Amino acid sequence: MKEENKAQITIELPENVAEGTYANMAIIAHSSSEFIVDFIRNMPNRPKAKVQSRIILNTEQAKRLLLTLQENIAKYEEKYGEIRLSGNKVNIPIGFGGFKGEA
Repeated sequence: MKEENKAQITIELPENVAEGTYANMAIIAHSSSEFIVDFIRNMPNRPKAKVQSRIILNTEQAKRLLLTLQENIAKYEEKYGEIRLSGNKVNIPIGFGGFKGEA
């Protein structure tokens, strides 16, 4: 019987990161090798929305994130009901942040 050699990794969560950062919008762009996700906080009655965090993922990790989000949303909806989308779209200027959004 062949044993799989699984490496273990310890994940450290610094206190300032554990507090989290609120974002209610995201812009996704990509190159041939990376996905760039900008998490944004858009506040009512404010003409500007500020990027709170930018995460850069390689293509494999971006797909793993998609699949994990799909799985977790399905579990959430099974327990709490369907998440309904408002249908409101925010127009983002083309070229925002140097990348053309693809999602």
